[in-house]
Amino acid sequence: MWIVVGLGNPGRRYAGTRHNVGFSVIQRLARRWGVKLRRRKYAARVAEVIRDEERLVLAQPQTYMNMSGLAVRQIAEGYRVPPLNIVVVTDDLDIPLGQIRVRKGGSAGTHNGLRSVVAEMGTPSIPRLRVGIGPLAAREDAVKFVLSRFSREELQVLEEGLAKAEEALEMILDGRIEAAMNSFNQRAVT
Repeated sequence: MWIVVGLGNPGRRYAGTRHNVGFSVIQRLARRWGVKLRRRKYAARVAEVIRDEERLVLAQPQTYMNMSGLAVRQIAEGYRVPPLNIVVVTDDLDIPLGQIRVRKGGSAGTHNGLRSVVAEMGTPSIPRLRVGIGPLAAREDAVKFVLSRFSREELQVLEEGLAKAEEALEMILDGRIEAAMNSFNQRAVT
């Protein structure tokens, strides 16, 4: 069983912002698999899917970004899923717009939502998929930047990144995280 959690902030005020790219990926997957995120369970909107005869949970925490770990821990405990079978999808302002990075785990870096997840789960060994929303210009306020919306031109580039994220997630869920890392992390460098 897998859990895919997209990080973001709940509410209309934050819809479409850079910080809600994780929510966007989950919405795309829900549409693709014909499910709706409805149930409020474990401080999150969730949908359950059967994919290739395997149970999968899509989730959007409703705790706000900085407290995302609370919802992720509740979901993991409720479904009895270990951290290695949870994929966290988040934005990253240090990655160029439209690029993605896949990692098996590691430091949360400066991302407060990911920090919360690592702290609540008690381990940095949580697979993650980071979607680029950057770059952050020198002297630009990071908080204002992540809470801003994309321009029309940026939305076209973001669409490519979201498609890559879906493709990478399919590989991860098929047990091919190394292949996803090799494929997408290399593309991002070139």
